Amino acid sequence: MKFPLLVFVFSFIALWLSVQIGDYFRKRLHPLEGDSGKILVWFKPLPDAAGLLIGFTFSMAVSRYDLRKNYEEAEANAIGTEYVRADLLPEADAQECVSCSGNISISECFSILAAAQSSSAD
Repeated sequence: MKFPLLVFVFSFIALWLSVQIGDYFRKRLHPLEGDSGKILVWFKPLPDAAGLLIGFTFSMAVSRYDLRKNYEEAEANAIGTEYVRADLLPEADAQECVSCSGNISISECFSILAAAQSSSAD
């Protein structure tokens, strides 16, 4: 979300407006004696709102956890693939790629070695 404050303000105004509209219709359809029902308008929906808030929070946390787990798995597979590709190189070049893999990726090392081999072939 790029504008959480705007979403909060909009949600607060929408909820306040819905409470006012509901209170207006409650007074017209079922008027209370002494108008002591004001606190009930705010108290009854609070557990529902808290339940929704907790539910959406856990839902977002679970989806982010799954996403992070998938990213870690993809990264581990990419690292394993690069080491397998390094084994396809001649021994000296493979050692050079594995030793420099902390600074550059093995794919970049392949590009450097391919350029070096093409220039030495010329």
